[in-house]
Amino acid sequence: MLVLGLMSGTSADGVDAVLAKFYGNPKRPKWQLLNLASIPYLPSLQKTIINVGQGLQLSSKDYLELAENITEVYAQAVFACDPKAKAEIVGCHGQTLWHRPPSQSLRGASWQILQAPLLAKLVNRPVIYDFRSKDLAHGGHGAPLVPLLDEAILGRDKGWRAVLNIGGIANLTLIPPNCGYQRFSFVKGWDCGPGNSLIDLSIQNFTNGKNLYDHDGSFAERGVVNELIIENWLEEDFFKIQPPKSTGREQFGSKDLEQRLVEMSEFSSEDIVATLTAFTAAVVANELSKVREHQLINPIELLVAGGGCRNPILLSQIRSRCRGMRVISIQEKGIPVEAREPLAFALLSWWHVLKYPGNYPSVTGAKKAAVLGVMVNN
Repeated sequence: MLVLGLMSGTSADGVDAVLAKFYGNPKRPKWQLLNLASIPYLPSLQKTIINVGQGLQLSSKDYLELAENITEVYAQAVFACDPKAKAEIVGCHGQTLWHRPPSQSLRGASWQILQAPLLAKLVNRPVIYDFRSKDLAHGGHGAPLVPLLDEAILGRDKGWRAVLNIGGIANLTLIPPNCGYQRFSFVKGWDCGPGNSLIDLSIQNFTNGKNLYDHDGSFAERGVVNELIIENWLEEDFFKIQPPKSTGREQFGSKDLEQRLVEMSEFSSEDIVATLTAFTAAVVANELSKVREHQLINPIELLVAGGGCRNPILLSQIRSRCRGMRVISIQEKGIPVEAREPLAFALLSWWHVLKYPGNYPSVTGAKKAAVLGVMVNN
């Protein structure tokens, strides 16, 4: 089946689209990536999305127009990626505005804004969306959902493999080996903490919005990392939680950055960005260290995907801190760094059609596996 997958992440920089073909065994499908495209959000739209995620209150009219504007960008991405309308279905995650992990006092909830019936009408094809709600209803976090793609597409090897996605938030997948006693293990995955979110917000702050991110890591490259403050940050409560766990800009956003800037008030802007960049890498290394210590999982390689791959200073920090494993771009496995997440939602859409479960309780903490997504026809 030809499926078009769409994704816009917590960085809110635009919509990535892939056109893919899936066939064969759904657990280990044969697949082919036929095309990919990216449509950026207008700066004003990106700013609104990020600000709403930080607590900005909009009128009902403005929320409606925000949903329409986002939906129209998704439609543009569909036409750019699949101009001949070959895909039979479109899988669309929607733009996350707010994510609330489950706790002892509250059930989990997650809000992805989208007008799916409008999108189906605009692209003249069925749309599958709302992938998180079923998992949340079964007591899960509703995230991350991409680890299943990693196992299905990349497969298992002779040792544990880790996949790191660096978007606004960083998340990890651990794929079990295909031999030895650990071959009976289930795939694992969770949100680690900040990816690009604090780095991007700090750059926007220091350049008065002129720059949206640290291009080529140029700010961080000129700065000096403060290791002591990173050690203190790693003692925060979130980093002590054992998986499953999920997070977003609600936790690692502008308010969080404000507090960290107070702690770094005597630092130069370059030192601040360097320290925040190293913090993201340290968070990943810390999570991998914990699974080595507590679960005897020692990945042989770390595949890196997401927008953070474009930051050479961040990648250098990850390599220096994640010792004992080969750190490479996921592109070396045939998956472009910007294609991994939209490819995941294309796969989830194919699974929806096949009535094949799209979540792992071992990843999200849900009480059972479930077919994810809701289909609307054009």
